[in-house]
Amino acid sequence: MALVHKFLNGTCILRNYLKPSAALHSFWGIYFANYCSNSLQKPVAASGRASQKKTEEGLQRHHQKEVALDITSPEEKPEMNFDKAIKDELKDHFRRLKDEIMNHWVGPEGRPLHDVLLEQAKVVWQFRGKEDLDKWIVTSDKTIGGRSEVFLKMGKNNQSALLYGTLSSEPPQDGESSQSGYCAMISRIPRGAFEKKKSYDWSQFNTLYLRIRGDGRPWMVNIKEDTDFIQRKNQMYSYFMFTRGGPYWQEVKIPFSKFFFSNQGRIRDAQYQLLLDKISTIGFTLADKVDGPFFLEIDFIGVFADPAHREEFAYENSPDLNPRLFK
Repeated sequence: MALVHKFLNGTCILRNYLKPSAALHSFWGIYFANYCSNSLQKPVAASGRASQKKTEEGLQRHHQKEVALDITSPEEKPEMNFDKAIKDELKDHFRRLKDEIMNHWVGPEGRPLHDVLLEQAKVVWQFRGKEDLDKWIVTSDKTIGGRSEVFLKMGKNNQSALLYGTLSSEPPQDGESSQSGYCAMISRIPRGAFEKKKSYDWSQFNTLYLRIRGDGRPWMVNIKEDTDFIQRKNQMYSYFMFTRGGPYWQEVKIPFSKFFFSNQGRIRDAQYQLLLDKISTIGFTLADKVDGPFFLEIDFIGVFADPAHREEFAYENSPDLNPRLFK
């Protein structure tokens, strides 16, 4: 019995030892194939090379399939995480709100109060890059069916903004509008945290200061106050700006006391003074009824405290036109 038991154990061990594994099978298979291909006779060498070539092509195809599985298909779109986008937007708004609160404790616009009070001139808009152009909107009579075109781009060397286009006074063929022909450039309303509207405070300045270069056309400068009343959304204060033309720059200074009050494009008989502590937007409009190309190049737009200008308001009012001012 002991001899039978030893014989059976030896047979089992030998069987397990000779059992081929997957790696051992692949290794000996490749070795045996190479040995056979090398030991074949010359007449059948070509068939051996063909089989080897087929084997290599099969391996390459298999490798290409594995690589293709790792490459993302161009038809597949990246996943969009709306929750992450909302969280990032909220973080940005809270960061801006924190900056506004800290700047408010320091002073106006985050600067010490004595620096602001001693300031004689201030550049509000300048054009040195595409981010400066994004603060403006261009529009024309195309919104009502007209044919005027207007464009805004950076000037030479990215040191100015070039407003150009073509003015056409031909009215739209809609049977309603009888007049047309205007192009405009308007600044965007400044926004704070959570898209809260902000305004400019120019109460310590008395003059609008610009550096421009034009083609000799007259422009209208429009200033709007910050208001939440729907009845006052079309109200603005305007004044003319005349360009000389030619290659030379000109500095334009327009006192705020010269701006006249208008509503829906009509100058009102009762005039009101412009409130400089709540300025919302400023714009430039061309509507001189001269068809053809135009351009206006702007270096910067700022405000200036002119000590020689002491006029408060350039227009008179009578009790009949504006009785509220004489109560």
